[in-house]
Amino acid sequence: MSNSQNDNHQHSAISQNRNSPVETSSRGGWIWHNSYLKLPEQLYQKAKPEKVPNPEIALFNQPLAAELGLDWKEYSSDQLASLFAGQVIPAGIEPLAQAYAGHQFGGFTLLGDGRAILLGEHQTPQGALVDVHLKGSGKTPFSRRGDGKASLGPMLREYLISESMHALSIPTTRSLAVVTTGEKVYRETVQPGAILTRIAKAHIRIGTFQLLMATQDNQALERLFDYTVKRLFPELLPLERSDQAIELLRIVIDRQASLIAKWQSVGFIHGVMNT
Repeated sequence: MSNSQNDNHQHSAISQNRNSPVETSSRGGWIWHNSYLKLPEQLYQKAKPEKVPNPEIALFNQPLAAELGLDWKEYSSDQLASLFAGQVIPAGIEPLAQAYAGHQFGGFTLLGDGRAILLGEHQTPQGALVDVHLKGSGKTPFSRRGDGKASLGPMLREYLISESMHALSIPTTRSLAVVTTGEKVYRETVQPGAILTRIAKAHIRIGTFQLLMATQDNQALERLFDYTVKRLFPELLPLERSDQAIELLRIVIDRQASLIAKWQSVGFIHGVMNT
């Protein structure tokens, strides 16, 4: 989609200052938000997907798109591919890479999205916000020595496995689309490049809280806590703040234990549970 085409579609932007969410409405049923930008700056770095030569749709999850209230028929296949490759950024949206911390290989380290970008948040017909996350869209400030890219095989595998886990009622991210990029990715062999569009309730991690604990930034930690409760656990809002914290911890412990048990029941093991 060209910039002129994009400009011809009405969009509305509510306040765009750093302390307010940005909301934009655009074609195809998208209702975009940028609520993560309300959080302290040390929790993210703004980042844009890299340009790719020839994006093409490899897989598109029409049932999930319908659940999200999207009308993909408003787009041509080329326009859909450009959107899911991050080549077209909706008006008012500021993509970002999230920062977090975690224990890897026996040590605690500061981490971040090295090959993933939070494009923005979409408001579903039910009023919930879901993250729209691009995986394999190029380097970010957290890429270190990586290229930020992904190859087609692993992206197809994540699509299939995440949708299979969803069908088995195992909590998971969802896969909306896989696009090929028209470029080569160099791993053990030369492979076709690809980008996965991932949908999730949020990408707030235990490691997001650990990052602020490590820096002893209690004010930022409180802001992250309030954001998490308001966005993900609004049923806790009537409680006193101290009770909210205790109840949130209980919920996270219970859900984490249940999730790992369900993973193990299908033979899946993951070694970095805080990220």
